[in-house]
Amino acid sequence: MKAPRHLRVVFDTNTVLSALLFSQGKIAWLRAFWREGRSIPLISSATASELTRVLAYPKFGLSTDDCIELLSDYLPFCQTVIIAKACPVNCRDKNDQPFLNLAHSGRAHVLVTGDKDLLALAGKTSFVIESPESFRQRISGIKP
Repeated sequence: MKAPRHLRVVFDTNTVLSALLFSQGKIAWLRAFWREGRSIPLISSATASELTRVLAYPKFGLSTDDCIELLSDYLPFCQTVIIAKACPVNCRDKNDQPFLNLAHSGRAHVLVTGDKDLLALAGKTSFVIESPESFRQRISGIKP
């Protein structure tokens, strides 16, 4: 499947955190992906709030200014979606449901996640659910 020109993507919180916090990590390439306009990351008030809350966890040791700087490398590239309808597919972890609802309401092409509860729903939604590595392979045309 070739990626549409304006790929509408929901990145879950851990995926965004990994891309923002670990510049040498496995998924640091995502930063360039959204910066270059190769995707339209979708956010909702619930997912933006969770991202902001998690970035402030003491374990990351980030100052308020650090958090603002990291968010400024993601949020300006995002399109905010108002959740009009819940996704008809429910996740067993209710904390993951906002990502399904966002992908559904935002007409996402794909939900990129490493979360096992969300990955278990692959093939059950109108949008693709896949890991960051699978997403990278698919959009670059690399065969696993």
